Order: sequence, then C-alpha cells, then structure tokens
Amino acid sequence: MAHTTNNLTLWQRLCYGLLFGLLYGVSLLPMRVLYVLSTGCYGLVYHVVGYRRKLVRKHLADSFPEKSEEERRSIERDFYRWFCDYIVETVKLFSISKEEMRRRLTFKGVEAVESLLANGQSVALYLGHYCNWEWVSSIPLWVRGDYAGSQVYHPLENPVMNQLLLFPRHRMGPDNVAMQQVLRYIVENKKEGRPVLMGFIADQVPFWNNIGHWLTFLNHPQTPVLAGTERLARRFDMAAVYIDIQRTARGYYEAEFQLMTDRPNEQPELALTEEYFRRLEANIRRQPHLWLWTHNRWKRTREEYDKMIDPKTGKLKMK
Repeated sequence: MAHTTNNLTLWQRLCYGLLFGLLYGVSLLPMRVLYVLSTGCYGLVYHVVGYRRKLVRKHLADSFPEKSEEERRSIERDFYRWFCDYIVETVKLFSISKEEMRRRLTFKGVEAVESLLANGQSVALYLGHYCNWEWVSSIPLWVRGDYAGSQVYHPLENPVMNQLLLFPRHRMGPDNVAMQQVLRYIVENKKEGRPVLMGFIADQVPFWNNIGHWLTFLNHPQTPVLAGTERLARRFDMAAVYIDIQRTARGYYEAEFQLMTDRPNEQPELALTEEYFRRLEANIRRQPHLWLWTHNRWKRTREEYDKMIDPKTGKLKMK
C-alpha cells in the first residue's frame, strides 16, 4: 500500500505540498541542530504553554504513589524533554537515510522472527506508545524474507495530516494498513501464500463498544483495554511477539523481539492481552519518562461502561 495523494482535492494537495516541503526541509537539518530545536521546544511546551501538564501530573501521581513528589516532578520534566525529542525525531523520518536509521535503532532477536515467517506463520507485533514508536517502522531494514510487512494505523479525520503521517511511516518499507482494512489485508496475503508481519500499537483508549477486557495497569485496577490483536492472532494462528524497546542515548534506541507464543490458540482467553500489558508496564517502570503520558489513558470508567453497554450484546444500549 504505497503512499499516494490521489484521494486529496486540489486544495488539499496544495496544503499538503506546502506542509510537506516545510517538514522535509526541517528534516534535512543535522540531528544535533534538531535537538537544539527540541530543547527550545521543551521550554515553550512545558514552561510557557504547560501542554497537558495537569493531566500528566495526575497520571504520574496515580501510577507511582510510592514515589516522592520530587521524583515524579523529575519524571515529568524528563518526559517533556523526551516528548520534544520524539517530535523532531519523527520529523527526521521524512529524510533520514536507511543507513542512519539502522545505526540509531537496532533490533535483537531478528532470527527468531525470520524463522517464524520462513515457516509460513504470520506474526503479530505488540508495541505501545513508548520510546519512538514511529522509528519502529524501520523493521523491514532488519527482517529479511518474503513476507508482507505492515503496521496498523487509525486514519485521521484531516486528510492532509493523515497523508503527512503516512509518508514517513512508509519510507522504510512497511505497508500502512487502516484499521478497517486489516482483515482484508491478512486474508489477501494469506491467499497469495505470504505470511504477514504486522505491528499493533495496542495501548490506546478503546471506544466504549471496543473495550475487550479490564485489567490492572500502572496501579489503575480498572483499565479498559483492546483485545483485538489477540483475537486476530487466534483467528489466523499468528505468533505473538512483543517489542521490548529502550532508549540507550539521546537519539539512539535498542529493540528486542520477544516471543510471547507461537501457539495462540493454546493460551487461555485474554492471556496474550494481559501478558502484553504486563511487559509494557515493566518497560514503563524501567524508563517511566518514555511513555506518552499526555494521552488521556484512563478517561473511561467501569461505572460508565456498565451504564452504557448492554451486557448481552456488548453494544451501546438504545436510548
């Protein structure tokens, strides 16, 4: 699924061209210059604008009650510094070479994934909004073989911004697959005899009728989660692999493919979903400032869910 702007109107293409030119031009700057811009962005976003600072502070207090106020404030400041780095690193993805990308984000455990794909088994990659998830689109630079490399995305309502995000995500080789097209994509490649290597960012807030499970996550005993990735893994017998990623230095990351199971249908129901969140929480506790704390992760409550959802159908109750 190559990047294209054919679905945009003439006016939208003009807007896209202007914004693309600006972002591409900025991306050509050396990383050291981009990090100078990031430092300036931090001062503006954190100290002047205070972007979602109250929400971040609440999330940290609720998630780490065992830490002192001073420790949480330190995590808070480090988060905003990393968040601004993440922005310029994402912009860099518009022009970064494949050689530099391989140098800045390395992968371990590649052979195990290649072996699964070589045996014809598709692989579901579990990851979260942690470290630089946009750079994870460079996986095709590491994993060899005849397979369909892809990542699932949620289309934005603004078509211009949607296309701007799709361009850098496609540069390193993976297909961008809209959520609504995931089943079709897997089935079509399965018919052609090609296994699928598909990345799922599974820590978003689910819509009310998409809540698949409730579990304890980061000290929140009733966290609603998506279970769609597990359902797909079971349906298509996909191996479930978690991407454990950490930041080793500014602008450098190391990721490891960790097999959770290659026999999803032999696992208890929801076991993969719970294992994913257990591993993600371990990553966050290791480097807590590298998760997307500005995301309003716990805005849906179990009490509201019970009022809105019919327990028999799992759908919104009729008013």
